[in-house]
Amino acid sequence: MKFNPNVSSARRKSRKAHFGSHSTARRKLMSAPLSKELQEKYNVRSLPIRKDDEVTIARGTFKNREGKVTQVYRKKFVIHVERVLRDKANGGNFPAGIHPSKVIITKIKLDKDRKALLARKNKLEKDKGKFTEAEMSNID
Repeated sequence: MKFNPNVSSARRKSRKAHFGSHSTARRKLMSAPLSKELQEKYNVRSLPIRKDDEVTIARGTFKNREGKVTQVYRKKFVIHVERVLRDKANGGNFPAGIHPSKVIITKIKLDKDRKALLARKNKLEKDKGKFTEAEMSNID
């Protein structure tokens, strides 16, 4: 069901918005779910993926492989994980691109911005975004 009348539900326009999105919008599109332990700890379901997060691949030919994210390639909507390589015909190899929705974040690289994001997204925080009666009386 369509909730926002300002956003089109047409497939053509949705695809244009997705594949034509700029880098900062792609950051959010390239989110990955957290592991069950991290979901319990932070009360957050998913986060935009970043370099140096540790992930487990959940789908595809590299399923159950673990490693650190070496690159977030926003232009191609993929991430590169260390030691996850594909072979070339000439015997060389290159990093396999994996979509972030197909991995599970097992360890988060925390800095002050990431901690602020986790605090903001915390679903169980008491009275999040609520005004008290005292604050409402001060507005008038």
